Amino acid sequence: MQATVFNPIQLYLLQIFSQMNSEQELAEVKQVLSEYYFKKVEQRAAKIYAEKGWTPEKLEEMSNAHFRTPYK
Repeated sequence: MQATVFNPIQLYLLQIFSQMNSEQELAEVKQVLSEYYFKKVEQRAAKIYAEKGWTPEKLEEMSNAHFRTPYK
């Protein structure tokens, strides 16, 4: 049987989770993690928008564009 190797983040979270005793605590941790990853996605999207020079107008234009290949 192969042993599972945890990275430092996983080990830290296991330590935290081992002290949790209620569904309320679990819900709070889920909320914090969701907010953390949502913020990371927002930052990444903002970086991509800046790199590509996208504006709200350009995004609106792209949302109305048809990129599908027409079939004959």
